[in-house]
Amino acid sequence: MPKLLVVDDEERIRDIIREYAEFNEFQVTEAADGMEAVDCVRNSDFDIIVMDIMMPRLDGYSACKEIKKIKDIPVIMLSARGEEYDKLFGFEIGVDDYVVKPFSPKELMARIRAVMNRASASKKTEDVITYQGLVINFTAREVTIDGVKAQMTPKEYDLLFYLVRNMNIALSREKLLEEVWGFDFYGDDRTVDTHIKMLRNSLGPYRNLIVTLRGMGYKFEKIS
Repeated sequence: MPKLLVVDDEERIRDIIREYAEFNEFQVTEAADGMEAVDCVRNSDFDIIVMDIMMPRLDGYSACKEIKKIKDIPVIMLSARGEEYDKLFGFEIGVDDYVVKPFSPKELMARIRAVMNRASASKKTEDVITYQGLVINFTAREVTIDGVKAQMTPKEYDLLFYLVRNMNIALSREKLLEEVWGFDFYGDDRTVDTHIKMLRNSLGPYRNLIVTLRGMGYKFEKIS
């Protein structure tokens, strides 16, 4: 039975999510603020977290950053706001998806399943991929370049890992936005292009492994 942590300072919201989640055979744990959520993660394992942004003591963004330091658990954010800036910031710190309030519980459950499926598929990937001095460790969520650990943003890791998992496959910008940022993300092609540029800079001598497909998108291609 998958384990879900629901974090929201509104008991009514927690009750609604619990009702639908338990109906879908989830084991549900509740937390009323970010501090309580971090404590829950320290003491228990969860398959996914649904968390509000605006909460007392510790907001959702800060809680997400702390949780990611402890365990790599997918996080879906609940937000009363749907501005692009908020979503970009959230994705940079490792948020997996966004649901804007008021939301449909059925849609939320569908998103939970989609995020969990992506996370499960990621774990089935070969743990470590090596190309010359580039080492990509999926399990440790770590990249080393000629023996030096790369410093990347969470979204750079997500983008690189998705490209590598789909090695030699042409990926459109729209597909990358959908899979890496979430299908409800309202950014444009510039979001992908900006992050590809950042990722290439992080990869240094291996930047050319990310190939631009003019008018289409990108692919990760090992050079023979």
